[in-house]
Amino acid sequence: MRYTLRLLTLQQFQRAAALICACEVLRREALDRGDDRWGREPFRIGLWVGQRMTPNSVEQSQQAVAQVRDAGRRGSPGVGSPAQLTSCPWCGTKVDPGRDIVVESYGQGQARTLMYYGDTRGACPFRKRLAPGDGLPVLVVDEEIYRRLPSILISTVDKFAQMPWKGEAQMLFGRVDGHCPRHGWRSPEIEDADRHPKRLTLQAVATAPCGPLRPPDLIVQDELHLISGPLGTLVGLYETAVDELSTWEVGGRRVRPKVIASTATIRRARDQASALFMRNVAVFPPQGLDVGDNFFSRQREPSTRTPGRKYLGVCAPGRRLKVVLIRIYLAHLAAGQVLYDRYGRHAAPWMTLVGYFNAMRELGGMKRLADDDIRSRVSRGSGRGLANRSLRVTEELTSRKASTDIPGVLDHLEVQFDPAVDVRRLGLMVVAGQPKTTAEYIQATSRVGRSAPGLVCTVLNWARPRDLSHYEQFEHYHATFYQQVEALSVTPFAPRAIDRGVCALLVSLVRLGDSRFNGNEAASAVDRDDPLVKAAVAAITRRAWEVSQRADIRADVEDRLKRRLDDWADEAANTIAGRRLGYQSKRDGVTVGLLETPGAERWAPFTCLTSLRDVEPSSSLILVDRGMDDLPGGRSAAGGDAEGIGTTDAADGKVPS
Repeated sequence: MRYTLRLLTLQQFQRAAALICACEVLRREALDRGDDRWGREPFRIGLWVGQRMTPNSVEQSQQAVAQVRDAGRRGSPGVGSPAQLTSCPWCGTKVDPGRDIVVESYGQGQARTLMYYGDTRGACPFRKRLAPGDGLPVLVVDEEIYRRLPSILISTVDKFAQMPWKGEAQMLFGRVDGHCPRHGWRSPEIEDADRHPKRLTLQAVATAPCGPLRPPDLIVQDELHLISGPLGTLVGLYETAVDELSTWEVGGRRVRPKVIASTATIRRARDQASALFMRNVAVFPPQGLDVGDNFFSRQREPSTRTPGRKYLGVCAPGRRLKVVLIRIYLAHLAAGQVLYDRYGRHAAPWMTLVGYFNAMRELGGMKRLADDDIRSRVSRGSGRGLANRSLRVTEELTSRKASTDIPGVLDHLEVQFDPAVDVRRLGLMVVAGQPKTTAEYIQATSRVGRSAPGLVCTVLNWARPRDLSHYEQFEHYHATFYQQVEALSVTPFAPRAIDRGVCALLVSLVRLGDSRFNGNEAASAVDRDDPLVKAAVAAITRRAWEVSQRADIRADVEDRLKRRLDDWADEAANTIAGRRLGYQSKRDGVTVGLLETPGAERWAPFTCLTSLRDVEPSSSLILVDRGMDDLPGGRSAAGGDAEGIGTTDAADGKVPS
């Protein structure tokens, strides 16, 4: 299951963990009856995301847990935490990471991060006594995911940028060469030995060789409408390797995984699905005969039993946007308090105000105002004819938030204001500026008004022509929402996309396709005439033709791949005596790296992306404040007043042009 945003990934992981716990309980009960139809391997769920959110190795997991236990000890910077669940998904017991998480190293145990979140009354089947050596069926450390191969893997699309860099990733596609009863599956890039002696409660074991496993059968892509632009283009390019590695032969026939994608209203869905997955689209649920009732969904008029959303547009010409936002926030918060004073717990949907922003800069400024200005004003609103209210908590859900803090914020949202109300209670939202796309606008504002009437207030910036145009056509625009959705652009084999990603595709298919070329030092053994290498070139070239239907693009991709193979062979042949070529360089003074990370300098032949979002390096802009005396005639070189050059306008945060 793949997502584009970290927050969505974490939410679905928490929900799916309860499902996997239920599956595991049923499997154990069946085994107790002598029924092994569900197998003897536990059902597990894995979270495969960036290292800023979860650890890459058991060692990093150990450091993170030690940091929690010893508040005075600093952990490694940029390393995530294994504590991604704030409570047990089965019994609901709150988690104490320092007490409930036990990390066993490779040398001293199973190379596992064990989570014993069982309740103190002993009713949870995943407490330590009933699930020794396993705990909750949850994997959040990359190394453990490769060794244990969970039944369901939840990840972000950005993680696939690691395929050429991580040889262990081949295990996710069933490429394993052995199994250790203590440590799990193995491949060339996973540390393991053929035999392990008895240690404490662990019995002596030997690793058994085995062939490849069945690759993934099903790929679920959520929020498909967010896979567009540069990100969508690179996802479509890397999907070439994912699709090829997930394909296997049954009776001489190639079988590809089934792809299910959920999406908001989008245009050109067939073109997008073809460019991303090379699949034909079958829409579910079908359209039906009646637009108001297609059996799976029914259109209803808003009422007390079937709530809807009302959109309100605000534009204040001549006033700064932040000033307007402050007034609107105060009005919404005070009105919610009035409803609560009048109706008590029934006013829960309007007691939490959600603010939506199009840029981090705008959010940061408003967060500061909410903590200071808005908090103080709303507490003495009676002087303005409003209700007094205490603003208890202001939180943000952005990439600025640490991975260890996000589960707590989500948990706070799930706290029930009333036994019959949960996070769906959200009924108020203020949108600062018109979002960039209509699909984003529809998706964001539909977060409110799900279980109670919702009010969305869109504050439009009069200084932006696009916002002003939306305000002038506000009623018509919202009455024809779905006609306004923009067509998505996904061009996996555009020339610049080929520049950025075709090398990574080649390395991924060669390195992850077979154990012979998987190990780091195996980079020096790659032969351009090897059947696996030829098959990789053919697969990428074929995909380029199927997506673009252009012979010139197919020829260009094939030519680039052959030149990259020539460069690869030259790198291996010209390595200085005493050195050897690896996919990545090591600090052993011997291994020279083939792959290079992108930077501001010119790209080398084997520069590979480490993120599908950061396609180009950032450009730093230095603004110099120059006085009038430094310029001829007291005028700037750009034709403006010298006092405005390179300064930031404190009033609205804009830099004069």
